[in-house]
Amino acid sequence: MAQKPLEGMPLVLMTIALSLATFMQVLDSTIANVAIPTIAGNLGASNSQGTWVITSFGVANAISIPITGWLAKRVGEVKLFVWATAAFAVASWLCGMSESLSMLIFFRVIQGVVAGPLIPLSQSLLLSNYPPAKRSIALSLWAMTVIVAPICGPILGGWISDNYHWGWIFFINVPIGVVVVMLTLQTLRNRETATVVRPIDIVGLTLLVVGIGSLQVMLDRGKELDWFSSQEIITLTIVAVIALAVLLIWELTDDHPIVDLSLFKSRNFTIGCLSISLAYMLYFGSIVLLPQLLQEVYGYTATWAGLASAPVGIIPVILSPIIGRFAHRLDMRKLVTFSFIMYAICFYWRAYTFEPGMDFGASAWPQFIQGFAVACFFMPLTTITLSGLPAERLAAASSLSNFTRTLAGSIGTSITTTLWSNRESMHHSQLSESVNAYNVNSQEMYRKLEGMGMSHDQASSWIAQQITNQGLIISANEIFWVSAGIFILLLVLIWFARPPFSSGGGGGGAH
Repeated sequence: MAQKPLEGMPLVLMTIALSLATFMQVLDSTIANVAIPTIAGNLGASNSQGTWVITSFGVANAISIPITGWLAKRVGEVKLFVWATAAFAVASWLCGMSESLSMLIFFRVIQGVVAGPLIPLSQSLLLSNYPPAKRSIALSLWAMTVIVAPICGPILGGWISDNYHWGWIFFINVPIGVVVVMLTLQTLRNRETATVVRPIDIVGLTLLVVGIGSLQVMLDRGKELDWFSSQEIITLTIVAVIALAVLLIWELTDDHPIVDLSLFKSRNFTIGCLSISLAYMLYFGSIVLLPQLLQEVYGYTATWAGLASAPVGIIPVILSPIIGRFAHRLDMRKLVTFSFIMYAICFYWRAYTFEPGMDFGASAWPQFIQGFAVACFFMPLTTITLSGLPAERLAAASSLSNFTRTLAGSIGTSITTTLWSNRESMHHSQLSESVNAYNVNSQEMYRKLEGMGMSHDQASSWIAQQITNQGLIISANEIFWVSAGIFILLLVLIWFARPPFSSGGGGGGAH
């Protein structure tokens, strides 16, 4: 028998606990990015070895997210959530205490594995314990933490690594984890979900670990190893393709699959999953590209690059509760359409305003306006994805959709950084061709620079730096153009979703 929804203070405390858990996990996937040079230097490793701090977490996390639905059925959602949160806090503390890079990477793998269930379970527990009429508000509050955390990550990571020992990047999770465990036990201890003891799908699990592990490492290492000119990348790709193809066939024919692919029979789940993944791929690609562009071309520090990206969180914090409040009267497809149009506008805007000598405002304003797009993005798409599914399938559906979204984020990062660097090389060689003894403009530039006291070699290196900067800006602008175009195309996809859109937990209309 379904339990009565929570009300009053227990409902508030549960919302805080589940949102904090999400915040902690999303924060952790971005906070270490800007601190890699500091961590690597402190532990006597190179920057490329240091990137394994991010890769190891990403790989372990990508593998454990899809298993969440099966685990939740086996041990119960509340118990799994509490244990995962406690283990995440302990693993975070051990990461901060690490004295060598191999030790840190080992604990990051553990941290990534136990972090897998946090986001899908915070989503499904929120929906199954909220009154049906308030589920849209619950999803809005949850989405707000998913939006704010990636913005806080780089700022906090930069600030900590500039001022304190890098270990605090991980220690920060310990008090949050303790609060989450205490509040969850207080509000959800007697609200455990039904458990089913099913045999473990060993073949499916092995294929999942091998396939997703290979794919994630390939995506993370591709740019560094120059993609398919590297034997390692070719091998990883072949292993990933074969393992995932066999996994697909196996899971569709197995009686107790570790990943429930039958969810894709639901039209709204498929359209929602596809839309949120493709859109997140573009959004996350820009989250990675912007700070790098500002640091490399415009000379921003890690903290200032983070601050220039931060305005995107202002409008969602204000709008999310309002959208949640009135969501039952709105067609979710219209909200998503507005979101995608705003994304396209902001990407086009960037493509026009990013140029040499650009001030702080020119990078911050498109971010601020993009807040309108973000506010109307997560909650409506999550609602569409989970609409019409029975309560007992929410954990599996949430873990599968979060998995595809997380994987899309990794793919977006790889494609964006590779395109950026490849297009820069192309533009660099094209622009360099015009700097020669026969070009009047280039000779005039040399005369000006030498007149300012530079030697011929100094003038040449200054011009080369300007060409590199121009190449980086032009290639970034091309990525912004393409992203805007894809958002326009995605508008069509979302209208294939079919109302009513209830926020999971039954097939009825909007409450």
